[in-house]
Amino acid sequence: MDYDVIVAGGGLAGMITAQSISYYSDQRLSILVVDRNQPISIGKKTINGWICGDAVSKAAVDFMTNKIKVKWNDPEIEHYVKGVIALSPDKETSIKFDGEGYMLNRKQLPQTQYKYSIKKGIDFKFGISAIDLVYNNQQVIGIKGYNNKSQTTYKQTSKVVVDATGMTSSLRNNIKNTDKIEKKIDKKDVESTGRHIMYFDEGEKNLSDFDSEHCLIHLDQNIAPGGYAWVFPKGKNKVNIGLGVEKSFLEMRNKKLHKQDNLSSLINQYVRRNRSIINPRLSNSPEDESNTTGTWQVSVRRQNDCMVSNGFIIIGDSAWMPKPLDAGGIGPAIIAGTLVGKNIVEAIESNDVTENGLWKYNTDFVKEYGHKTAGLEVFRRLLQTLTNEQISYGMKHFLGNSDIEAISKGKHPDFSILHKINVVIKSVLNKQLINGLRFTAKQNSWLTEHYNKYPKKPQDFYVWNNQLHKKLDEAYHIISKY
Repeated sequence: MDYDVIVAGGGLAGMITAQSISYYSDQRLSILVVDRNQPISIGKKTINGWICGDAVSKAAVDFMTNKIKVKWNDPEIEHYVKGVIALSPDKETSIKFDGEGYMLNRKQLPQTQYKYSIKKGIDFKFGISAIDLVYNNQQVIGIKGYNNKSQTTYKQTSKVVVDATGMTSSLRNNIKNTDKIEKKIDKKDVESTGRHIMYFDEGEKNLSDFDSEHCLIHLDQNIAPGGYAWVFPKGKNKVNIGLGVEKSFLEMRNKKLHKQDNLSSLINQYVRRNRSIINPRLSNSPEDESNTTGTWQVSVRRQNDCMVSNGFIIIGDSAWMPKPLDAGGIGPAIIAGTLVGKNIVEAIESNDVTENGLWKYNTDFVKEYGHKTAGLEVFRRLLQTLTNEQISYGMKHFLGNSDIEAISKGKHPDFSILHKINVVIKSVLNKQLINGLRFTAKQNSWLTEHYNKYPKKPQDFYVWNNQLHKKLDEAYHIISKY
């Protein structure tokens, strides 16, 4: 083989994966990172830049630092925050979660990762679009690609290929040696998102519009139908501001309000109505050049039910890892990239890079993070069906201390307070809301237990997965009736 490991995609997930493999192998393994961009723009998502909300919890970064000794500082960390605050549509209720965190500079971070990786002996090949996999019978043994500069085909072989090429990965979509990895994503589990990075003058001091110490999330079906809007501080007068929508809910919203809004018009309206942000203008700072505004598609579901096959692994957006509730993808990508390095090194050193040898990556990620995502996916589907009035009412009356604590840890609330409500709820819509919240809590309990029983061997996957899909299909059928 040309290399021990090829990592396709030099974005955040791919780079952490390469660094993790280097760490756990004590730099003994040969690693190649292939990226379609040039070094100055490695990991760039679209022609508009490294489009992202830029926020990540301190806990996720600490997990990486403690496990593989990779540290992030200035300039990749642009701003420190004390947590994330979600606000109800009427702004009367707020919930703090995720704890301390960082706002990253996504243009600077890849350069820091690149320089660090070079020092660790990791090789890079730029200007290569990874298109397909190379096989030896049922074993993946490399990648096929296209050299964007010379317009010639490209091929490299390796013992393991890691796919970190993004949500619409052609490597995953064209996989031929397994039926366990899902290839296509349901359009209901995809949101269109966009954001601006802006400087502004200080307007009205209102912590529900801008808070330099907290990331703000606004739940509002009129401004961000089927999704949410955000105001994430990058300084005292600098902000990452944007929103995400689900297409079918945007269409319903437009029909209801007799509007013809699209993602861009909604973002611009959202910026204009912010009372704390006066005279907003796109950043002209060198560190934000070619990264000030843009849109992208993001998955909002559980991670792929299986993430390995013979000689092949998917990670980050390729594995649909962003959190179902808030589309946060940096945290789970950090966790997965940190974990997978050890799994790959152990598989190569034991001379078993088959599906069976790589399977522990599935179980490790589910244990550390993935066990909670299916329940959050069900909860997100319910939230998308609620009106602003229901969301405000529910956040005000139905969240107990234990629920807020669960949300603060990125878990599904159990809504235990609903079982203690003795008052008569006269509103039909709020009766439906109570039933929906109780239902999602019950489903989450089953799903969490089911994921804690994630199969330790590939041969047990089909039974487990059939049970999972049966439960999810039933849940979504019931939710559609609320």
